Amino acid sequence: MTTIETAGSAPMQKDSLSLIEVFDLTFNHLRLLLLGPLLVGLSALAISYTFTPIFTATTKFLPPQQQQGAAAMMLQSLGALGGLAGASSGLKNPADQYVAFLKSRSLQDALIDRFNLKERYDEKFRQDTRKTLDANSAITSGKDGLITVEVDDPDPQVAANIANGYVEELAKLVHRLALTEAQHRRIFFEAQLTETKDKLANAEQALRVSGVNSSVVKATGMAVARIAQLQAQVAAQELKLASMRGYLNESAGDFKQAQTELAAMRSQLASADKDEPVAIRGGEYLARFRDVRYFETLFELFAKQFELAKIDEAREGAVIQVLDTALPPERKSKPKRLMVALISALAAGLLLLIFVYARDTHEFAAQSSHAGTKLKKLATSWRRTFGRF
Repeated sequence: MTTIETAGSAPMQKDSLSLIEVFDLTFNHLRLLLLGPLLVGLSALAISYTFTPIFTATTKFLPPQQQQGAAAMMLQSLGALGGLAGASSGLKNPADQYVAFLKSRSLQDALIDRFNLKERYDEKFRQDTRKTLDANSAITSGKDGLITVEVDDPDPQVAANIANGYVEELAKLVHRLALTEAQHRRIFFEAQLTETKDKLANAEQALRVSGVNSSVVKATGMAVARIAQLQAQVAAQELKLASMRGYLNESAGDFKQAQTELAAMRSQLASADKDEPVAIRGGEYLARFRDVRYFETLFELFAKQFELAKIDEAREGAVIQVLDTALPPERKSKPKRLMVALISALAAGLLLLIFVYARDTHEFAAQSSHAGTKLKKLATSWRRTFGRF
């Protein structure tokens, strides 16, 4: 037992181990600290051979990208309709969004039914099957814009089939949800086209009922057509502004420019309406004729945009571009036997080291009168609080 002498006092017993004693303790138990982890590591290595090997299949693909095709250029040339497509598309980060789709319940259920995973994973409930599928799958998006899907399974071919199934089911989901810019524009213009077509048919019917004076229409047709065209442009510009409010602040430059264009169109329409002959303003059949030309102009604008959106959508037919198709892996990915052995050996060594130090420190402290008193107090407090076991 180590003592410390101080001036004018009796020798004091030291309660802690010195550095030399720590090294001495380590060397005294060196055989245990070396052989113990070695035996544990070898045992863990042997046990790892009983584990079922797991294979990981990987596929990489490029998610759908927003297109800037012919429609976008035509929208710029048709100022009245330039902002409609922008209002209907809001995908800022397609990769992250498609990762969420891959992890969605709808897509997982499709894979569960397609590959009969409920029986394969030996799960009673579908929600437990989803959790197992999610645990066996790793879906990530990289900075390069590619999405990687990795699937683990004891069967290499099944792992590859499920990985490729993720991409195939995503393509079906994308087609069903209409997510791309071109698809948004097609849906928007298709609805506007249908509505305008109905209004045009009603206007034509009203024109036929009114009894058109062909000579008057021939004489004033140019003025009527011009006013109708201006009215259609104003209506389209108003629709554009209403759409832009959904994704722009009114202080934005594009929004202010659209407001300026609308004001100019309204001024031009007011001037044309002021200069309109009295005969045109007073004739009911000419007013109905102007309605027909108005809806005809709108119908032509929407029909052109609808066709361009369909072209862009056709270009996006193969929206998911597969870079690497999943193939049955030739080598297992789990278990990593060497890693299992090393981790087991290190853990065993650490536990043995703690055990040796704790045991010898306790014995050393028990021999010290000062430390022994502390241990007795601690034992008394323990019995008082928790009782005897």
